[in-house]
Amino acid sequence: MDPIADLLTIIRNAGVARHATTRVPYSKLKARLVEILRDEGYISGFKHEKGPGILQWIVIELRYVEGNRLAINELKRVSRQGCRVYRGADDIPKVKAGLGTSIVSTSKGIITDRDARRLNVGGEILCEIW
Repeated sequence: MDPIADLLTIIRNAGVARHATTRVPYSKLKARLVEILRDEGYISGFKHEKGPGILQWIVIELRYVEGNRLAINELKRVSRQGCRVYRGADDIPKVKAGLGTSIVSTSKGIITDRDARRLNVGGEILCEIW
């Protein structure tokens, strides 16, 4: 019952199946994570879609490079429900020597590792993407 791990798995599986889009149940947390993925260039875009009744979805447009290769090489959940991983601003690791991105939950919101270092805030390392 981990919504972040579910989001990462849905994106990973859609990429393996070569889908152009995929959708996940809406939450503010997932919307912010997907927004960061878009801003970092890992996905083409996303939109918030309302379904019947109270159902809401995030429709994610996957980005492919070189014709058929997903722009995301790997998605990795770092902090899990049973083992939270917290780091200070100076200890936030660089993913693939700065080529990848960590997503960090801080007191300033959910931001990238680069923004966390720039703002000098630490927090919980949610996931890594490269």
